[in-house]
Amino acid sequence: MRLEGKSAVVTGGGSGFGAGICRKFAEEGARVMVADINMDAAQGIADEIGGTAFDVDVASAAGVEAMIQAALKTFGTVDILVNNAGITHFPMPLEEVPEEEFDRVMAVNVKSVYLTARHMVPAMKAAGSGVILNIASTAGISPRPKLNWYNASKGWMITATKTMAVELAPAGIRVNALCPVAGETPLLATFMGEDTPQMREKFLSTIPLGRFSTPRDMGNAAAFLCSDEASMITGVALEVDGGRCI
Repeated sequence: MRLEGKSAVVTGGGSGFGAGICRKFAEEGARVMVADINMDAAQGIADEIGGTAFDVDVASAAGVEAMIQAALKTFGTVDILVNNAGITHFPMPLEEVPEEEFDRVMAVNVKSVYLTARHMVPAMKAAGSGVILNIASTAGISPRPKLNWYNASKGWMITATKTMAVELAPAGIRVNALCPVAGETPLLATFMGEDTPQMREKFLSTIPLGRFSTPRDMGNAAAFLCSDEASMITGVALEVDGGRCI
């Protein structure tokens, strides 16, 4: 019950890593808002964990503002914000990625962090405390070829995490990031280009522990970084990657 009495908003919480984080937070005693562009998926996880579902496009300023206001109305305060929602483009040479795909990756992976900060940080400052957790990627540390603009978006997120941590520390707000390797999530097939045994073997060969990240792995790491046990930890980008970045 490390998160007992705390409230959390998890974007992209309806599936994959986000769902794993929502489940773990609930196990640890938190009240959770499961925010997702897929309302059916969000509602399914919310029903499972006794949380609240919210339909949001994190690239929309109005949508993010409505999400934060709903969370504050529901919980009174929001102790934890997890920026987990993310997308990628299919593997291809960097110069061949369509402009509309580039724009969407940047809107969901980059602009969303700005938008949630814009609408959540004032309330956390007023409370004198809070934790923001950004879900980055090993792609931001050790990029794979042909995922160039996705890699860049996650590198941006790591830098944003560090600069947010420095600026917000005097306000009592901690900001950290998790960097998972590819995992058993809806994005896996897109990362690989095709989901075949051969392609899985190729990806797994780059991970010393020999397996993908799981939603449970991410939930465990997120629960620690968002708990009071990690009260001296801010500005880190924790690799949850089975040794991928070594």
